[in-house]
Amino acid sequence: MSRRKKKGPPPAPPGAPKPPAPGSPAARLIVFSIIAAIALGFGIWISQRPGNSPTPSASIATTTGIVPRFQLTPEATVFATYAGTETCRECHQAAFDKWKDSHHALAEREIDPKLDREAFDPAREINHGSQISKAHAEAGRFELTTAGFKSTNETFTPARVIGVDPLRQFLISTERGRWQTAELTYDPKMHEWFDVFGNEDRVPGEWGHWTGRGMTWNQMCAACHNTRVRKDYDPATDTYATRMAERSVGCEACHGPLRSHVDWQKKYRGQKGDPSLLKFSRDQVLDTCGSCHARRGELTGDFKPGDKFFDHFQLTIPDESDIFYPDGQVRDEDYEFTSFLSSKMHGAGVRCADCHDPHTSKNLLPGNALCLRCHGPPVVPAPKIDDPGHSFHKAGTPGSHCVDCHMPETTYMQRHARRDHGFTIPDPLLTKQYGIPNACNRCHGDKSTDWLLEACDKWYGPKMSRPTRVRAQWIAEARTNAPGSYTNLLRKLTDETVPLWRAVSANLLRNHVDEPQVVPALNRMAKDTNDLVRAMAARSLEEPAQHGDPSALGQLRLLLDDPSRSVRAEAAWGLRRTVDTNSLAGSELVYQLNLNRDQPVGLLRWGDFLADRGENSAALAAFRRAVDWDKASPALRHTYAISLSQAGQGEEAARQLVEACRLAPRDPQLRFTLALALNELRRVDEATAALEETVKLDPHFSRAWYNLGLAYNTKQRIEDALQALASAESADPRDPQAPYAAATILARHGRTAEAQSAARRALRIAPNYSEAADLLRTLSPGGK
Repeated sequence: MSRRKKKGPPPAPPGAPKPPAPGSPAARLIVFSIIAAIALGFGIWISQRPGNSPTPSASIATTTGIVPRFQLTPEATVFATYAGTETCRECHQAAFDKWKDSHHALAEREIDPKLDREAFDPAREINHGSQISKAHAEAGRFELTTAGFKSTNETFTPARVIGVDPLRQFLISTERGRWQTAELTYDPKMHEWFDVFGNEDRVPGEWGHWTGRGMTWNQMCAACHNTRVRKDYDPATDTYATRMAERSVGCEACHGPLRSHVDWQKKYRGQKGDPSLLKFSRDQVLDTCGSCHARRGELTGDFKPGDKFFDHFQLTIPDESDIFYPDGQVRDEDYEFTSFLSSKMHGAGVRCADCHDPHTSKNLLPGNALCLRCHGPPVVPAPKIDDPGHSFHKAGTPGSHCVDCHMPETTYMQRHARRDHGFTIPDPLLTKQYGIPNACNRCHGDKSTDWLLEACDKWYGPKMSRPTRVRAQWIAEARTNAPGSYTNLLRKLTDETVPLWRAVSANLLRNHVDEPQVVPALNRMAKDTNDLVRAMAARSLEEPAQHGDPSALGQLRLLLDDPSRSVRAEAAWGLRRTVDTNSLAGSELVYQLNLNRDQPVGLLRWGDFLADRGENSAALAAFRRAVDWDKASPALRHTYAISLSQAGQGEEAARQLVEACRLAPRDPQLRFTLALALNELRRVDEATAALEETVKLDPHFSRAWYNLGLAYNTKQRIEDALQALASAESADPRDPQAPYAAATILARHGRTAEAQSAARRALRIAPNYSEAADLLRTLSPGGK
């Protein structure tokens, strides 16, 4: 639920009655009902999904079987254009030899007794968390005995392996065409088994357990570990028929389908001018690398080399979550693409193959030599970087290598160390101010941040005060919705030269669309030359468009015909209540939603689409299934509770919210929503207690303070009520409802002067607030 208020004449606060007409007998006696107050507040919660009861569109693809404009080319046609890696070997032996032992070549393979026997023979126990599993060989088969689908001691026979070094994960075939990725993983260098989740002790039934959908190969692994994968998920039966052009990451995964090229070469060997040869630009190659080396959402499930990244994916970028740090450093498992797009290196024209051999994936040169090709003498105008004059570390020691400071490592899956490709500058000041990690502390963990700050100031002085530091500070402030932070984001839209950071700013501005400058700025960014910037502008225009802002609506309608599919996807989602599902953008949206319905979050989005199109019973079923698939998700239970309330199932809605609060006891929004649900059931004492807990968790939660004030008033705790409303007013001084509610309470108790003052405060915020004006006239002789 958004805590921001909409502009324009505000409605009366939930539960605050309209004042009686001047001169009426009830003019000095204002009745105040907490039951109505919070019940109406619950109604506001329900209506947070705009358009609960829209006028049904003429055609809804979810129920009418419409044939959309967008369809994938049939698999038989697509796979026939692939020749397979072995056909490349005869003419490209040198490249083949470099590739055949690479991580790409071994990205996925069948179980191989020569490679895999050491992991299973001799048998060994695997201690992980509170569990003890076993890897062993039986009658020529390699087996894992561990907690499974039916019991805590089941035996499975892996059939395939993904990865080679530093870890190997094993794939197990299950029912309905589903393959699951075992959490028990083998380290071939250390010759030991371990759990990729460490000691988290995940158990069957959890989304993230190896038996859950979070570890389903068809969705989570297949596309990037193989060549041209079609997931082929059927939502109606919850089954997969996943196919691919070739196992593992072969030549055509990067060079595109080559059957025509192979056939031409066979016919015209040695001749020049092959018309079927695919040639890609440097940016097309980057997009191909990014298709796997990025944290992203699927739009088509059918990327091929030569395509544009943003025609197939929605990229995950730094936002108000903890996925990335405010300076762009990776935090979660974010891979390399986003951080690289955020860097000066990308902006300067550097691309993957400038540093990495495309066939081995290894660096082209060892150590600092790779960086000094561009950053060392005699390159001009690049600054001279020498060692140790730049690093202040003795040559050959940790800290003297460029990557130690500018590409710090983060270890994922317990063993897999990956370098950050944002090429950031370590800054202890950002650590002190916002908790953003710096490479110095990664080595000098025994030193304080102040010690590091002193060293940096001594070595680099004013050079540390650079635009990237200011940008990180602004993003950090914006992530917390700090007062006035949106003004810095607006500046970034025009001053920032790196497109990804303009996109970050446009995305974060969705939390400030009530500010008068924001929507016009987003409309301008919707015309940016960069696909990602336009997509994020479209995402932020969703809320004002759904609340009837004509300029936002008009802009989103224009973006339905944008040349980039990712932009069309955001625009179609923003207009989902009314978008024509027979149009290109509308049919693409329906396809995307169905593509991702095999995961709880995808099913949640599908349910939102159904609800916003007026198909409430189908939406309720979608939310229920999403919760069944991920019972530990408080967000899913929250959405399910909203749908249950709409269906008149208030008791079950409250139960879902109680469980959500148990799962996320520090989340004030969930506690607040529970309070509203409890009051809908007339359980006012429990609702009041939940509101009290909410403001303890978040003392700046203005709407919770507001409703708590109404609750206290019903209990005749007048001073507590007024204090809570004052806290609401302080937390959100732009909201006129809190001072108006205080005015009604004060008037009821004959505290006329204070009531007049509160009513005037409401009118200063919203001069067209008719209820506050009426109350003031009632309380003020002569209408003043």
